[in-house]
Amino acid sequence: MYSTRSKPVYWGLVDCNSFYCSCERLFRPDLEGKPVVVLSNNDGCLIALTPEAKALGFKMGDVYFQVKQRLEKLGVTAFSSNYTLYGDISNRVMRTLEMLVPIEQYSIDESFVPFYPATAVQAMDVGWTIQDRIKQWVGVPVRVGIGPTRTLAKLANLWAKKRSRVFKLDLGSKELEDILEETPTGDIWGIGRRQSAKLEKLGIRNARQLRDMDADRALKLLTVVGQRTVLELRGFQCIMEDQTPVPRKTLINSRSFGRKVTTKEDLAQAMTMHCTIAGERLRLEKMEAAGLCVHMQTSMHTEEPYFSASASVRIAVPTNLTGVLIKSAMKALDKCYQSGHGYMKGGILLYDLQEEGSRQMTLMEAVAEPRQQKQTKLMQTLDKVNDLYGRDTLRYLAQGPAKAHWHMTRNLLSGAFTTKWKQLAKVK
Repeated sequence: MYSTRSKPVYWGLVDCNSFYCSCERLFRPDLEGKPVVVLSNNDGCLIALTPEAKALGFKMGDVYFQVKQRLEKLGVTAFSSNYTLYGDISNRVMRTLEMLVPIEQYSIDESFVPFYPATAVQAMDVGWTIQDRIKQWVGVPVRVGIGPTRTLAKLANLWAKKRSRVFKLDLGSKELEDILEETPTGDIWGIGRRQSAKLEKLGIRNARQLRDMDADRALKLLTVVGQRTVLELRGFQCIMEDQTPVPRKTLINSRSFGRKVTTKEDLAQAMTMHCTIAGERLRLEKMEAAGLCVHMQTSMHTEEPYFSASASVRIAVPTNLTGVLIKSAMKALDKCYQSGHGYMKGGILLYDLQEEGSRQMTLMEAVAEPRQQKQTKLMQTLDKVNDLYGRDTLRYLAQGPAKAHWHMTRNLLSGAFTTKWKQLAKVK
């Protein structure tokens, strides 16, 4: 984390260009400069597009089966979502970035960078170094936006697409005024579609008008988040300043099935898979769950009557052990399962989360502590192996076949080029 002794003079935002598509192009250099799209779960709709694909008229959210023929006719290459690959490439980008500057990771493909007085003068040079280093070491193109606040850094990053790969905004400059005038309110970080519609009714259509809005009026109309956005546009650093992240209270792992699930056995396998992933996430965040809820539902887009069911169970001793989560999920499934339905989505919700080791043990827990430690070591080993060799290298038998019919449909999935030895790219 960055130092809190003094405020940064500038903030930078490093953002990977069309990240999912860039990850796919890494191992398909023949696609450089050509249109590429990435699809959502079950190959449902377009969630990532290269500029070349956008230029052909495709947009985010287009339903794949509706535009499939047009994609093929225009020579657009489509990929199913390969989250394992994207996660690994993201880690490489962030590790490379951390070698150069302190970072505050914001999402899978974005990080904020603070520029303190000592480095502020060289902010542009640092930005170009970041751009060149990540491209050279990882192969993913990035753009860097630099501004006096996080919101202005976001805006600079947006305009880096149009101006140059590294772009800087300064308070009081004519360039900033022109950009604020040209930028619609809906393109400003922190201003959603509904808020933009409210502002439109008041005649506030661009970022300059938003910046000049009365701060108290912004508070009433846009809540405290909107007010902070207005102040940030004026150059006051107030977003995420001295704010401690609030620990999560729930964790959801849910997914649509590739095909209808009609048997309890298949649902049990799916819930086991969700428990495995959720348990790994709990341990990564050093959290424990005291309750688990199983939920399942049929499709709302068929002629069959819609049906959903859920059930909860309390976990006597808060845990992040996958085995305990699976047993709890099976109890909940017994409570709510009803035959005669074709389920299209299911998952689990973990609730009453608490920090690992944050409570005093009971006498019975103290007696069982040696066995608990063995289970904890087992989970640590499982996580290390799966982190090194790829998810499901070690897996629970209760998860069922590795390619069960209910698994997510990914007919256009690329290889695990960085996480499985057998799928490493071969140099010819």
